[in-house]
Amino acid sequence: MRATLPATLLLSALLAACASNRDIPPSKHISQSGTLKVHPGLLGQPVPPELQEQGIAGAPATATTTDSGMKMDQAGLRTQRSVYFEFNNADVRIEFDPALQAHARYLAANPASKVRIDGNADERGTPDYNARLGMKRAENVKQIMIKHGAPEKQIKIKSLGELRPKLKGHDEESWAENRRADVIYEKEN
Repeated sequence: MRATLPATLLLSALLAACASNRDIPPSKHISQSGTLKVHPGLLGQPVPPELQEQGIAGAPATATTTDSGMKMDQAGLRTQRSVYFEFNNADVRIEFDPALQAHARYLAANPASKVRIDGNADERGTPDYNARLGMKRAENVKQIMIKHGAPEKQIKIKSLGELRPKLKGHDEESWAENRRADVIYEKEN
């Protein structure tokens, strides 16, 4: 089995190279431009008492982007305002839970704020079916936000069905973009 010898040598070389990076200070491991402003709680780090007392308002005021591509603002992930769905499905995917939690926290902390959740569907389906699917998507997003502490009276839902597509194409990319529910702030503090 000669093939294992080169693989073993390659693995040994890679491990040696990784081990040699310990001499590099932690600040040199990550390449970034500008200061990264992320609430420590979102990184799994302890939250200083002064930020705990201020709640989510103590998080950075400027919008930043996480490694996953989600935009973040002072309320956590509240700038992520669209929830996307699989074809012919109204189940909210777990990846959207942090953003919906941030919206719920914001609504709970700001009783004068109001949102409308617009449920949308792609063009494949009858107008009546797409309207029902859009309503179910909006309702599911609303229920998750309520579960995370948002007051029900601050959330309205509406179905747009296929009437307001984000992309007007007739391909999978357009359809995927149009299968969504949008969180729209009607009144924001």
